[in-house]
Amino acid sequence: MDASTTDVTTTAAVRATTGHWAGAARLAARLLLAAVLAYAGLVKIGDLTEAGRTVALYRIVPADSAQLVGGTLPFVEVALALLLAAGLATRAAAAGAAVLLVAYAAAIASVWARGMSIDCGCFGGGGTLSGGAARGYALDLARDLLLLGAAALLIRNPRTRYALDGWVLDPKE
Repeated sequence: MDASTTDVTTTAAVRATTGHWAGAARLAARLLLAAVLAYAGLVKIGDLTEAGRTVALYRIVPADSAQLVGGTLPFVEVALALLLAAGLATRAAAAGAAVLLVAYAAAIASVWARGMSIDCGCFGGGGTLSGGAARGYALDLARDLLLLGAAALLIRNPRTRYALDGWVLDPKE
């Protein structure tokens, strides 16, 4: 075996290892987004009235629209979670999740900038806080940005293992 054959073999082995870890990272990103969205949506579906009240606390949408927004978002979250969990329409579901995460981060940043002190209501509940909101807002924003990174990874390369996309997009003849 000459040096060029060894270089090609080594390069192929490095690519295979890198590809394995990249594939594992995309799978983890897909399942993480699915789990977080499913949990957030299901908790809020349990009390849609409270979800609407939480949206109203942000004072971003008119009060009469807050109930509609609060009642709709949990179902969107669960629908995106189901698509991501199944690995179906992964790029579109990740793009939908990214839109939600950007909106959530902007809403949190908005209340922080306005000096408001509320619980984000991201996982149900929500309401006025007594203090320490700045630390909570920073953690909420960090979480949303991390999840946004996961969504961006899937938008860029949506192919993952154990996904229905592979069967739908690459049917065997």
